[in-house]
Amino acid sequence: MTLATTTPDMELALPARAANIAVVRHALGALGEAFAVDEQILANIRLAVTEACTNVVVHAYPDGHEGPLEICATLQEEKLVVVVRDQGPGIAPRADSPGLGLGLPLIASLTESVLLGRDDDDRTEVRMTFALST
Repeated sequence: MTLATTTPDMELALPARAANIAVVRHALGALGEAFAVDEQILANIRLAVTEACTNVVVHAYPDGHEGPLEICATLQEEKLVVVVRDQGPGIAPRADSPGLGLGLPLIASLTESVLLGRDDDDRTEVRMTFALST
């Protein structure tokens, strides 16, 4: 599930902590500005990616350590593909989850497509595709 055949237009690797979600949102804003992305589409991209990053911060590292949070974004024709990765155990239901379970449905409603899985390096991956034209 990796983007190995395409060089990403943006790559970030940060510790999975809440404060870094703002860094990701800022970088996406700059990317959107560089590609002249419509404001509403950019707002949807930022919200979906924020939700995916929040899921990493809250769920990926349950032992409390700040593992990596990786984001890459690639423009492919009239679409933006954003991948959020972590080295956590994967996406699975948890009875003790601190969240309400609304994040993934929200992401799905804001994207053209969303894929969940593991990449070739066994990292958890949320791959979101956004149409850049209406």
